[in-house]
Amino acid sequence: MQPQEPSGRKRVSSSTRPVRRSRVQEGVPHPLGSTWDGLGVNFALFSAHATKVELCLFDPKGRRELERIEMPEYTDEVWHAYLPDARPGTVYGYRVHGPYEPAAGHRFNPHKLLLDPYAKALVGSLRWNDALFGYRIDSRKEDLSFDRRDSAPAMLKCRVIDPAFTWGKDRAPRIPWEHTILYETHVRGHTMRHPLVPPANRGTFAGLAQNEVISHIKGLGVTAVELMPVHAFIDDRHLIEQGLRNYWGYNTIAFFAPDPRYLSIPFINEFKEMVARLHDAGLEVILDVVYNHTAEGNERGPTLSFKGIDNASYYRLLPDEPRYYINDTGTGNTFNLSQPRVLQLVLDSLRYWAREMRVDGFRFDLAAILGREAHGFDPSGGFFDAVRQDPVLSEVKLIAEPWDIGPGGYQVGNFPPGWAEWNDRYRDTMRAFWRGDEGQLPEMTTRLSASGDLYARRGRRPWVSVNFVTAHDGFTLDDLVSYNEKHNEANGEDNRDGHSHNLSWNHGVEGPTSDPEIVALRERQKRNLLATLLLSLGTPMLLAGDELGRSQGGNNNPYCQDNETTWIDWSAVDEDGSVLAEFVRELISIRQSYPVLHRNRFLTGAYDPELDVKDVTWLTPAATEMGPEEWDDAHARCIGALLDGHAQPSGIHKAGADATLLLIINAHHDAVPFRLPEVSGGSSWLGLIDTAVPRRSDPPTVQSGAEYEVAGRSLLLFALKPDRHTRQTLMALAEMMQRETHGG
Repeated sequence: MQPQEPSGRKRVSSSTRPVRRSRVQEGVPHPLGSTWDGLGVNFALFSAHATKVELCLFDPKGRRELERIEMPEYTDEVWHAYLPDARPGTVYGYRVHGPYEPAAGHRFNPHKLLLDPYAKALVGSLRWNDALFGYRIDSRKEDLSFDRRDSAPAMLKCRVIDPAFTWGKDRAPRIPWEHTILYETHVRGHTMRHPLVPPANRGTFAGLAQNEVISHIKGLGVTAVELMPVHAFIDDRHLIEQGLRNYWGYNTIAFFAPDPRYLSIPFINEFKEMVARLHDAGLEVILDVVYNHTAEGNERGPTLSFKGIDNASYYRLLPDEPRYYINDTGTGNTFNLSQPRVLQLVLDSLRYWAREMRVDGFRFDLAAILGREAHGFDPSGGFFDAVRQDPVLSEVKLIAEPWDIGPGGYQVGNFPPGWAEWNDRYRDTMRAFWRGDEGQLPEMTTRLSASGDLYARRGRRPWVSVNFVTAHDGFTLDDLVSYNEKHNEANGEDNRDGHSHNLSWNHGVEGPTSDPEIVALRERQKRNLLATLLLSLGTPMLLAGDELGRSQGGNNNPYCQDNETTWIDWSAVDEDGSVLAEFVRELISIRQSYPVLHRNRFLTGAYDPELDVKDVTWLTPAATEMGPEEWDDAHARCIGALLDGHAQPSGIHKAGADATLLLIINAHHDAVPFRLPEVSGGSSWLGLIDTAVPRRSDPPTVQSGAEYEVAGRSLLLFALKPDRHTRQTLMALAEMMQRETHGG
């Protein structure tokens, strides 16, 4: 059976070059992809609707097609072949035959060389031209037309790998969720301007593995490096034509292969070496992964892999008009995880990175897509169920960006147990509160307490709430306090791209200024936002470079800016580190030192009669408990949170022995006198943090019941200094717990 091309056109070969026939055996249908077994290579490719598949072999640089081999066997919708003379380093691609019937959802075109969805490494680079499209771009019939040009000269190719790697003593850090602090960064942008990274290694996995780079990250106190996408991705054609690139990488084309641009030397195990070095420093590695769409776009997009292998299987198509794609992602297409083999592809990819590459978790871009079934988003959908029972994936960290742009796509709080979620409600509330917006106090305290209104069900814990005030998408921390409006003109879209609702404040001048009062206030606001983030219950996420005051010039959507706009400027770091970075280190040290700040229970404010205590008591500046009138006051911007160390850390009616802390937050522009409460077991309070005083050598001690002037727009943290009797009791309790732990 031959591919069905447009009527009236004679089928011609996609290449007139003669090809020799290699000896080929039938092979096996699993595992999918290309697998070196020490004697030869097995090739297996899923396609439910293809009529013939050709394996194309190329020279080592992928420039010349050497041989074209028809796959001899088809088992359970998998085409397979075994080449006993193939070895690691073999460069290949596929040509897939079948009907070219866009109106029926089929877009087979054997003139287009296709990437193996299971390729572990890629060769070359994609060079945009019209031959990459399955249809003739200049045709009036648009995608209903058919293009016979060979795309191989412009295409990336796949490479067979030998997966062997010596891991030595590598061990996963396995940081408990309640101690986890995420640090989101970009492989390229993190080291492109780093003076201590050799030029050849800048912007690569090898650069990120440098001791000096790891030392800074580890020195902050964070526990996990969350890398923006490293799966191989495509630079959009319209960006290349404007002299731009897809910097962020949310345009995946190969779910198993690291992007070649992040390798200082092609085809070496740089990624594994980076993971081993980060693990050795006690840092986990989280990958930002994009399984919701691919780089092939909609019906007018190129034919690079999935579209030409089996379009009707890999993508969600409109039921009544399968020529067109369901676009719940806003990128042109939506990956079809309802198809069993497509679901298998995603799960196999995740297991590969978790098991073979030893990453410790994943952050899923537009993760609501992963739960979309025919009836809509379902937290018990096939993908979630498969992950939950998988012996590998159920043990790694799973983080959802819990939304997409499709109908019912906002799913914050609705992911199943075991999943953490980006909490945009936290981001927006904290930004609005510190900007001075009215009526934010009740919501602010809810977000500070790990957003129990969203997550406190089905046994989920506070760590589920991934709290952040900045991320790669949006303003940096410095820009958040320096700009009222986005400034995305450099992106080439007349500043129409990116969100306009940033809840930012320039404090009187748009952009950089030398006004000392504005500069001082901006720095204080940065400290306020960082302190709030790192002292809130939940899992904090820092954006790399915020600790150094990194700016993107007001660009809140620099996805296409692979330049100094997005690269971290390390000139802010001297031998002692920047002032802001030192403040971050201090905050993280305090967070990890006081268990009450990362307890594994939501703060409720409920009274425990057995212990005669509340886990948190919300206080007015007069040290009285907040009542309905105070909560309803839209002008209220100052509040205290008394975190009692005697409340149960876990379990039922189990008294804790943590320090009692007092957090005071004042978003008023004026100073507020705040009476420090009198608490049983202590007579004075020791100041730990005051964002109005970035560096203080002698922390103040304030008597209980005394008034303390809280500066305008500032945050303070105090620890209760226990009296002699309480200290003795705590020491005895600690000794008893130690004996119980060691079986004494």
